[in-house]
Amino acid sequence: MADKGESAERFDDVEAVTRAVLTASRLLVAVSAQSLAAVEERVTLPQFRLLVVLSMHGPAKLVVLAERLGVNPSTAMRMIDRLIAAGLADRRTNPANRRETVLRLTDDGRVLVEDVTGRRRREIETIVTRMAPARRAALIDALTAFNEAGHEPCAPAADSAMYPLGWTDAPLLRGG
Repeated sequence: MADKGESAERFDDVEAVTRAVLTASRLLVAVSAQSLAAVEERVTLPQFRLLVVLSMHGPAKLVVLAERLGVNPSTAMRMIDRLIAAGLADRRTNPANRRETVLRLTDDGRVLVEDVTGRRRREIETIVTRMAPARRAALIDALTAFNEAGHEPCAPAADSAMYPLGWTDAPLLRGG
């Protein structure tokens, strides 16, 4: 059993890490917002998030998409209708079940996600290059552990053929 000193030390460590991650999240939100600035007249942040989910997971039924976004299907439908009108997404008949409709990115939607993600990647790269190599190595270890604890898959390398956030456009699955 841990003594009081060890318990207090662990709490302090958790608090320090939590503060550091909160601070880093502010920086990352600022970088994200800046990367969206060029497209803010075309899409809202929630609409961009929907495009990213489609980019990450590939075509999906409306209920699956709403679940992934954590919104009601009616909210997802309004967002997708606007994205379809903007030419960034479309509806298709599910080839595995012709009674179902699936939603997917258009080529323009994919380019928009890639463009915003590319801008974000370049800004993060600029920040990272300001760090000493030893600090970068420590950050890789720390963020890898943090991402694993949060069940977040690793982003692909810059020259990867995968989607900007790490998933390929896999064939439709029965559930989604």
